[in-house]
Amino acid sequence: MIRIFGVFTIICATLASAGAARSDAPVTIFAAASLRGALEAALDGSGIDVRVSYGGSGTMARQLAQGAPAEVVILANVAWMDWLEENGHIAVSTRTDLLGNRLVLVGPRGAADLGELNADTLRERLDAGRLAVGHTEAVPAGIYAREWMQAGGFWDALRPQLAETDNVRAALALVSRGEAPLGVVYASDAQADPGVRVLARIDPDLHTPIVYPMALVTGADNDGARAVLEHLVSKRAGDAFVAHGFSRVGDAP
Repeated sequence: MIRIFGVFTIICATLASAGAARSDAPVTIFAAASLRGALEAALDGSGIDVRVSYGGSGTMARQLAQGAPAEVVILANVAWMDWLEENGHIAVSTRTDLLGNRLVLVGPRGAADLGELNADTLRERLDAGRLAVGHTEAVPAGIYAREWMQAGGFWDALRPQLAETDNVRAALALVSRGEAPLGVVYASDAQADPGVRVLARIDPDLHTPIVYPMALVTGADNDGARAVLEHLVSKRAGDAFVAHGFSRVGDAP
């Protein structure tokens, strides 16, 4: 059984902490927002009782650091997992790189093709609108997007027209609803939403490699949590992730 929750608040974490330790309780997973849909598919048929809370990787990491009850964490950014490791919040021996992804530029469904990606073509398409991205200082997809814009030489030109969101799925929604003419999201996000069209695949050499690390949370080493980790690195789970637009670590982006 898979239960899906929004981002836990600290109050909810405190109230739930006693129940989370029960051996018969579902395994709680904190996961990057971009995994919504794909993670459920990967866990389907595993027989493991889980509940999943999705949110921005930075939000998930900070929640864990403040005591939110979870046994497994999967983020969309190595730096945030490094931060959890440095502060003693994950079991280091269980850490593994689970998935890869890539950035794409999307427009609303039916948007016209976009030519060469440069400051002029992007600003022309944006007109008075905004480029939807995850927060460029905290959300992994936004951090990667900022790196791409800086490497491409159009960060300064586009920065005033950014619409920064709390997670990448929120950026995707702005484009899907026609509230933003362009957005930078993951390929897996674009595949999940028929309301958007991929206008360009962003060169992965222009940003840090996109890797999804996974680990057990400190103090959460139990049979159920271990079973989740073992299942998610299986071929069956990997095939489900690939079908949702992710890549296995080591595959070409």
